[in-house]
Amino acid sequence: MIVTGSSGYIGSAIVKKLAANYRVIGFDRDASPHPPAEAECVCVDVTDQASIDAAFERVRTAYGKRIASFVHLAAYFDLTGEPNPKYDAVTVKGTGRLLDALQDFEIDQFVFVSTMLVHAPIKGGGLIDETSPLDTDLPYRESKVRTEELIREKRGDINAVFVRPAGVYDDEGHSAFLAQQVARIYEKRPSARVYPGDLDTGQPYLHLEDLLDGIERIVDRRSELPSEWPVLLGEDDVMSYGELQKSLGRLIHDEDWTTRTVPKGLAKTGAWVENEVLGEETFIRPWMVDISDDHYELDLSNARENLDWAPRHKLRTTLPQIVEGLKADPPAWYAENKLNAARVAGSHFDEADEAEPAPLSEDALAEHSGQMRKMHFNMLWVHWFTMLLGLWLATTPFVFGTFDQNEFATAVTRITEDRDLWDPALRSWLTAWNDVVSGVLIMIFAAISLSPRGGWAQWANTCIGIWLLGAPLLFWTPDAAVYANDTFIGALVIAFTILVPMMPGMAPEGMMDDSDVPPGWTYSPSTYVQRMPIIILGAVGFFLSRILTAYQLGHIDGVWEPFFASPSALNGTEYIITSDVSKAWPVADGGIGAMSYMFEILMGVMGGRARWRTMPWMVTLFGIVVVPLGVISIYFIIIQPIMIGTYCTICLMAAAAMLIMIPYSLDELVAMGQFLVLNTRRGRPFWRSFFRGDALPGGSKDSHPGFDAPLAAIGGSAARGVTVPWTLAISVLIGAFLMFSRLVLGNVPPLADSDHLVGALVITVSVIAMAEVARPLRFLNVAFGAWLIVAPWLMDGGASTVGNVVGTMLGALLIVLSLPRGHRSDEHYGSWDRFVV
Repeated sequence: MIVTGSSGYIGSAIVKKLAANYRVIGFDRDASPHPPAEAECVCVDVTDQASIDAAFERVRTAYGKRIASFVHLAAYFDLTGEPNPKYDAVTVKGTGRLLDALQDFEIDQFVFVSTMLVHAPIKGGGLIDETSPLDTDLPYRESKVRTEELIREKRGDINAVFVRPAGVYDDEGHSAFLAQQVARIYEKRPSARVYPGDLDTGQPYLHLEDLLDGIERIVDRRSELPSEWPVLLGEDDVMSYGELQKSLGRLIHDEDWTTRTVPKGLAKTGAWVENEVLGEETFIRPWMVDISDDHYELDLSNARENLDWAPRHKLRTTLPQIVEGLKADPPAWYAENKLNAARVAGSHFDEADEAEPAPLSEDALAEHSGQMRKMHFNMLWVHWFTMLLGLWLATTPFVFGTFDQNEFATAVTRITEDRDLWDPALRSWLTAWNDVVSGVLIMIFAAISLSPRGGWAQWANTCIGIWLLGAPLLFWTPDAAVYANDTFIGALVIAFTILVPMMPGMAPEGMMDDSDVPPGWTYSPSTYVQRMPIIILGAVGFFLSRILTAYQLGHIDGVWEPFFASPSALNGTEYIITSDVSKAWPVADGGIGAMSYMFEILMGVMGGRARWRTMPWMVTLFGIVVVPLGVISIYFIIIQPIMIGTYCTICLMAAAAMLIMIPYSLDELVAMGQFLVLNTRRGRPFWRSFFRGDALPGGSKDSHPGFDAPLAAIGGSAARGVTVPWTLAISVLIGAFLMFSRLVLGNVPPLADSDHLVGALVITVSVIAMAEVARPLRFLNVAFGAWLIVAPWLMDGGASTVGNVVGTMLGALLIVLSLPRGHRSDEHYGSWDRFVV
């Protein structure tokens, strides 16, 4: 016998069932998966006559012309509810080609697996039997009805059976509509609480084992059945949608699940908006809303009388087993039912089951301790080198002559008077003593760090390194060489204290776990390739901020500025970084930016590929430096033309570098947050996990390209988790245009200030939303677009008629661009997937 669609869920089960008594051939496409081993696989494309001829020639050559039964399942279906040429090409004409080829064989029976849905739903009560009216409203149903008609026309002397089963399921689910309903309730999605149809209507289901039993009886009794015989197969116990909702709510969450009826128009609009406007590929489609009142109950007397068949299973009694499998391992259940398993990654962690995690064995701890001790002694050179750095720092005041420096540049004198600072000689003397004391302390703490018990001294030296980055700013160091030296030594001390050697205090469980991909993710957000864009952008920002700092400290006489002027003799950049806004800071604000960028560089290279779970505290600090400080830098860009009256080119470039870092850093923050939530859920102490890290079940190893890959592959790997939909790219351009509307359209305050503010915010939101984990932030642009539309009418003057029209049009365009999600990569982000909308 032959089974088409033999690699599918139902087809493969039929092959295995019938293989016990029949020699089975599996007809299927030349693609994975292939039919089960119980059947010989014959590749065939039912839309290609030559392929069909070749397949039947293979059957004729190997097995002869005698065929007991031909079970035909191959058909086309999609969720759109729209006509598709494949319905005709595959389901209808493909069946016709098969029947034409079968005329040359001695075949007892052609079994066409149709669907219960070829019948119109019940109106006003009663049962549906094989003579009930048919329904061709939807393309899928129409294709099945047309195929049944075609079989009647073309079958010739071949006996035909039209099996019309209800929706098939098994003990693990394996029913698309049922699995989706279970998932909605399990995740407590808003859509699980509403239904657009009559809650008292429903449809029967059919357990896979009952379907297989029916097919086997049809094949075994082929000589006893009528020449044209339709038969309905399903369960006679029909659960309404409301019953099913309540039962699932009780089984999954042990609560009385409430489902409310919503108008069909509202439901269809919501489904259309999700699919067509927002770009979401949701399961619920408008056509499903149209049939939500359909009710089916089957008269099974035909199957009972001719096959002696009756369903042995009931969905009502199988639901507990389905839900039990879901609760036991949600990701596996989701994957088995072709759902997005990432959405429920880690959700099976149960605090009650794992409140007391098993500690590492004494042997494992001893082995780990021995490895750490060996690593410590192998890395002693870094502490000797740190001592050398301390010696260098302590002796530089004597080399630079900063103890008794009396001559200073004109710019230093100007800054001293302008800022009302201490005398430059005093500031130089304080800086010198700071270097001496800091250098001596670095040598002392580095010496203590030589001992395995001196881990605390490494942290002490780290604090001194941080102090060295900020001390020249606090003392307003008048010597450029001293500032550069302190910055360089401070960064090296931090690097050789906690970056190069193993950071002290990390949990052994976390260190011994070699997984680096979070549960439900498709990549590790902490690889060095992933951090590379942040490190590069941090270096750019550090260089630019150092230039600004040098001018503010009086180390250089002027700053490059190619575009913007000011009301004074200074250019735009010089005017801004010496303005009252800048002077509000007690130190050079450019230096604070330089410190931030240096921290980003250092933290960017700190830790391994799994630092999202081994160093959560550091990832948190990294996020604080990148995200909030990045937003603050944008704020200072926003206020420049509004409060100061001009722009600063270098400030804009540095802010751009900071802004672009944000989307590249967010995925690691999300992974770290998920780790803390999941680890706490399984009974691990939160603060211990936060400061020391831990292992996490369910992770895997990232096998994507590293630095040994071609440059293009490295670039692609570095950008994982970040995509640039054209909608967001255009939104950025709109924001940039608005920021300079005073220059392009001649707008004046207050509307020019409004445009500048909104433009900067639009750019910020759009760039951050390029991170897929932050994609919902784009909806903020809807509010900004609405403001652009009404602003010309609410604000008194500031724009010409052309300016008002352009602003209104840009506002409307921004709203339209902010609705679609845009291109989404194939990456998954664990349970955060549900927020990537």
